[in-house]
Amino acid sequence: MTSATARRRRLRTLRAVVAAASLLPAVPVPAHAERPATRQDAYRAAAERYGVPESVLLGVSYLESRWDVHAGRPSTDAGYGPMHLTDAPTALAGLPPQSGDGEGDPRGDDARPRTAPAPAEAVAPAEPAALPARLRTLERAARLTGLEPRALRTDPAANIAGGAALLADLHRDPHQAAGASTDPADWYGAVARYSGADDPAAGRRFADEVFGLLRTGARRTTDDGQPVALPAIRAAAPGPDDAPDPRTDCPADLDCLWLPAPYQRLPPDQPDRPDQPDPEHHGNHDLADRPATQPIDTIVIHDTEGSWDTSLKLVQDPAYLGWHYTIRSADGQVAQHLPVKDIGWHAGNWDINARSIGIEHEGFLATGGTWYTEAMYRSSARLVRHLADEYGIPLDRQHILGHDNVPGPTAAAVAGMHLDPGPYWDWAHYFALMGRPFRATADEYGGLVTILTDHYAHRPAYTGCTGPGEPCPPQGSADVSLHIRPSEDSPLVTDIGRGPDPATDDVQDMGARASTGQRYAVADRQGDWTAIWYLGGKAWFRDPADHPTAVRAEGVVATPRAGRTDIPVYGRAYPEADAYPPGVPVQAVAPLAYRMSAGQRYAVGGTEPARYAWCADYDPAGHRVVTGRTVYYRIQFGHRIAFVKADDVDLVPSRVPPGRGAARGASPAPRAASRMMG
Repeated sequence: MTSATARRRRLRTLRAVVAAASLLPAVPVPAHAERPATRQDAYRAAAERYGVPESVLLGVSYLESRWDVHAGRPSTDAGYGPMHLTDAPTALAGLPPQSGDGEGDPRGDDARPRTAPAPAEAVAPAEPAALPARLRTLERAARLTGLEPRALRTDPAANIAGGAALLADLHRDPHQAAGASTDPADWYGAVARYSGADDPAAGRRFADEVFGLLRTGARRTTDDGQPVALPAIRAAAPGPDDAPDPRTDCPADLDCLWLPAPYQRLPPDQPDRPDQPDPEHHGNHDLADRPATQPIDTIVIHDTEGSWDTSLKLVQDPAYLGWHYTIRSADGQVAQHLPVKDIGWHAGNWDINARSIGIEHEGFLATGGTWYTEAMYRSSARLVRHLADEYGIPLDRQHILGHDNVPGPTAAAVAGMHLDPGPYWDWAHYFALMGRPFRATADEYGGLVTILTDHYAHRPAYTGCTGPGEPCPPQGSADVSLHIRPSEDSPLVTDIGRGPDPATDDVQDMGARASTGQRYAVADRQGDWTAIWYLGGKAWFRDPADHPTAVRAEGVVATPRAGRTDIPVYGRAYPEADAYPPGVPVQAVAPLAYRMSAGQRYAVGGTEPARYAWCADYDPAGHRVVTGRTVYYRIQFGHRIAFVKADDVDLVPSRVPPGRGAARGASPAPRAASRMMG
């Protein structure tokens, strides 16, 4: 989202503040009965001790953490453990290094001067006592339980006890002599307050999610191997009190906030240089009339690389960037900043910006899977499903993109493209929440594979989360690493668009990774290894039969047209030169550094008529959408999508009949593209 320079400046300030702040005082640990034998026992014991219905305690914990412990590491909102008890002074002191979020132009358009976001204003120093109460709930839990803050941060049983004590305290009515209610419905208000939401409607939305979960139940094994179950119960909850804000485009039950990004004329960048005239410019988005003027066919998933509060401040800065939505980690609160009809500056590729909706998620790439919370996943999945239904956006990984899947618009821009939300975003769980789980759709002759890791069990050895070259704490990952040969000892694939060297295991290096939900054409198979066509060559990933990291699929693939040795690949689908009307500068149709060679095949995501949105000035009356005759296909070319011209390729079915070498990706005879794509 933000420029790396601005992020580093903010974090230096935060670290300086916290380093000078005294940490919360410890209190003695009281004597307790015998320690719970299992995590399920810990929930039961804490519920009994503090008079909280066990189902409510389990439901709140699931929405905060999916019952995971995250090895004692804090969330973006400074929360620890299964109950997400917040301790901002301690969490900020251990904040990870910033992810390399790319230094490219976030507008991604070379038709006007480069957009250079203004540096973010430094965060003012604050004493721990001045931090909001929602960022210091662990302190309150320590007072209520007598447990030491360290135990509450690192011991799951203590953390659950602290959360139960906090829930009971939030439920307690000082004017009521009777004890705590055993009816879960009576705990609705306490659950809403537990979320820490500043807005009452957001707290109610969190409580609605918890009570919805109580009615369906849940069961899973935690990140440290503990089985936990929440049996379904009848749990009534109050209906919504407020009508949704009519300015927002959200499902009614999300209670989205409307916090608009400004649209205003800005002064020239160089007012003291009359010899270098600089046109009037504007930020932080462009007014448009989508989908009337052009379709919306893509949603881009970002992480903020900063806090909720900082992100809201930035999106309301007219000299910064604009995106459509931000989602808070702690409780899944959604804020909308732009009407969907307008074009946000968020993806780093103007073609993608012009056709997409940008959604920021509070979090950090380097800690990713530690605290992309269940509440945030659920709100985001509900929002994306709503937008996909409304605008006809396909729910697949070529249209629901991570920012790290957006292609560089030109060869020069590829190396600076963004990397969030990174390998720890749980794409499988996210799509399951949208009702579109990834699964096998073909037998061994389907010709395609869909990457599908067992997210929590699949823990690649990445580096760079806490410092250059340092091993990352083990976390579940949606990505598989790609090698040049079927061996762990062989080098990773080289992404020539980013440089001449092989990719690395750095958490921010996406040059040789395929991600859950992405589909690739099978190129070969040897033992426990599968090869796919990737960036113009073969790439191998480990895919053993007993612990597979992909499932079989079939569909349509693009291959160079018969007689062509190789063809170009593009980062944007722009029109031919003679399609531009007078007054609209012709945009170059320049290929990327990659080539697709004869015999290679790449999964096709859809047809893309050539379009270019001309929005080079402040006045939307001068904006134009240029539509050409050229037709492109969207393909899964590497970790990022890409475009190829329809005239350069044949579209063929991926499926290969038995005896035709399906396991090694042999191509069937070409079929007319028009017949394949309808």
